[in-house]
This record gives sequence, structure tokens and C-alpha cells, in this order.
Amino acid sequence: MSSPEQWTHPEPGVGPAATAAAPTAEQVIAGLRATSEGGPELVQLLTPEGERVPNPEWDRYVADITADDLRGLYRDMVLTRRIDREGNALQRQGQLGIWVPLLGQEAAQIGAGRALKPQDMAFPSYREHGVAWCKDVAPSDLLGIFRGTDHGSWDPIAKRFHLYTIVIGNQVLNAAGYAMGQRFEGKVGDDDGEATMVFFGDGATSQGDVHEGFVWASVYDAPLVFFCQNNQWAISEPTERQSRLPLYQRARGYGFPGIRVDGNDVLATLAVSRWALSECRHGNGPVLIEAFTYRMDAHTTTDDPSRYRLTDELEAWKLKDPIERVRVHLVRHEQADKEFFDSVQAESDQLAAELREFCVNMPDPPKERIFSQVYEDGNPVLAAQRDTYLSYASGFEGGDH
Repeated sequence: MSSPEQWTHPEPGVGPAATAAAPTAEQVIAGLRATSEGGPELVQLLTPEGERVPNPEWDRYVADITADDLRGLYRDMVLTRRIDREGNALQRQGQLGIWVPLLGQEAAQIGAGRALKPQDMAFPSYREHGVAWCKDVAPSDLLGIFRGTDHGSWDPIAKRFHLYTIVIGNQVLNAAGYAMGQRFEGKVGDDDGEATMVFFGDGATSQGDVHEGFVWASVYDAPLVFFCQNNQWAISEPTERQSRLPLYQRARGYGFPGIRVDGNDVLATLAVSRWALSECRHGNGPVLIEAFTYRMDAHTTTDDPSRYRLTDELEAWKLKDPIERVRVHLVRHEQADKEFFDSVQAESDQLAAELREFCVNMPDPPKERIFSQVYEDGNPVLAAQRDTYLSYASGFEGGDH
């Protein structure tokens, strides 16, 4: 019988690793089993059925979480999902050029986002709408990126949340440099120290920028948490086609710890993220977290996931829905009633309506801005290009074109 480890590390005589274009049926079955189980090293505090799993090693990091806090985490995930679904709908209706869904990854992002302290810095990729929510970035501030009118309209220093990065993995180098600066400036060493967390997907681990970030952070003991959301698919390529080892084990080769957490378990993700940030804040160097989760929607709204993955796989992961397991836990322990759930639903409806109204009424930026925002100081060549373009564009104003 094939096992998840044999999918990438076959025993002698079992068969080749999945490096060929067409894996065997046995390898496919083993791969699916691996994505559904997560392996024995998976940190989990809340099962898909909403049952609390005692874990002395990790319980202490969430010992202060009250029923009210858990309701707050539930609310965060529900509102984040509603932001995501509204963004998806707005793109389908022509209001956005593209949208990057996070459906299914709410627990990974909220758990990590709520572990960040006000002084901590976060570097996102382009899918971290939940982390943005935790960093008090207004959901409307995200829309300009996907409408093509700006690169993000928040102050990254004030929010301690960098602008979205579209180039795969590039934010890891930015984060490594920032965290090295925190180290050089002596901002680590105690509970009040600073740390940085950088978010990327499993596909980004195949990019050189990520590995260079690992090297620099490691040799300089940078206070950097590498937070990999392994949603099982790098667009159309499964994780098993990218790594012969579980992703969290890659940290070992760079000399810092790696850990795999159930990314659909907001409580476990919060605990592991708190620990990792504390390690970095106290000057103990970088940490790699692999949040084992699943992308339940397309990679972006330009993608068709039905072309490369099985419906059975998606249905299996729906049973591990990160929001549902918290809802069931709250109901089972009588920590939330119908009034609470109705209020969260009403709040999400209001948020969606506000987001839609903002998006539909967003003004187009002035044409001159594509020139004024290129260089801090102008130059004659750019000025000439601007004047020529604006003169040309003015001929269409009020016309039929």
C-alpha cells in the first residue's frame, strides 16, 4: 500500500517518485490521502467536527482565549469570507479586472493575523485579505488593486502591513531585508520586541526569491516568520509535484525550525503563530510555518480549477471548513446562540453592501497620474510624453470613441 511519504520518497521496489508527467494511479491515491490527512506532525487543536483536542505543548499559547475571543475569531472569518465572495462577484460583473479568492483559507489568515502585535510588520502576497482585515486595512482599500486604479491605498508603515506583491515570492526578500533591519537596530530581545511575518503560497516555494530569503534570514538571525499557506495547488500544479519533502521540513536545511499546522483550525494557527512570533521577537531567529489548508475556489478569477483537480477532492475539504468547525464548537458548548449568528450575518450583509457601493462608484483616476507617479522628480522626456498623450486623449473626450 502506498503512503503519503512514498508519494515523494518511495521505498525500493515501490516505484518512482512523482516526477513524471503522468503519475500512476497509486501515486494519485497516495497524494490525495496526504492532502486529506496532513501527516502525524500536524498541530491541531480543533477538529473538523468542532471538538477541542487537548495539547499541553500548544494549549498554553491560547490559554487566554475566552468564549468572547472565539466568537471574535468566528466573526473575523465570516466577514473575511464575505469580503472575498463580494470581490469575486464584483469581478464577474465587470467591476474588477481580476480577483484572487481566499475561500477556505480564512482560519490560516485570521489565526496568523490576530497573533501579530501592533509593532509587528506583515508582508502579504496578493491573497491576504484576511490578514489585511486584522491589520485594520479597510476592505475598500483593496479594490483599487484589482480594478487597476492604484497599487493599494493604505499607508504600509502606519498599518504595519505592506502593499500587496504580485510577483511570486518577491515579498519574501522584502520581508527578509526589513527583518534584518529590525535586528540591526536592536528591536528584538524581549516581549516588547518587533517581529515580521511574510505570507506566501506553496507555489512560491519553487521560486528563488523565497530560498534567498531563507538564506539571508537564517545567517542574520532575522526575526522573520515565514508563513506558507499550503493550499495544495500552485495554480494547476499540486504540491507533490514541487517538493520531495513536506514543505515545513525545508527549514531544516537552512538551520531554523519548521512546523506544520492545520491551516483550517484558527485556534491552532493562532497558537503556532504566537509561538513563532515570540521566538523571533526574543531574537531566536526565523521560523517557517506551513499552514496546511486548501483553496476551495480558483487560483484567480481567470482560472478554471475543474481542468486540473477532482471534484471528490474539493468535496472532502468542504467537510473541513474552517468556519463551520468553530460554529459547531460554539453551539456545542453553548457559547453562542442564534442571536449572535444572526447578528454576524447581518453585519456581513451590511459590509458587502458597503463594499459594492464603494466599488461601483469608484472614480477613474486622472490620466495624468500615470506620469506623475513614475518619478519623484520629473524630467523633460517624461514631460514631453505626458503632454503628447494628454493632447491625444483629449481628442476623445465627449466623442463617440
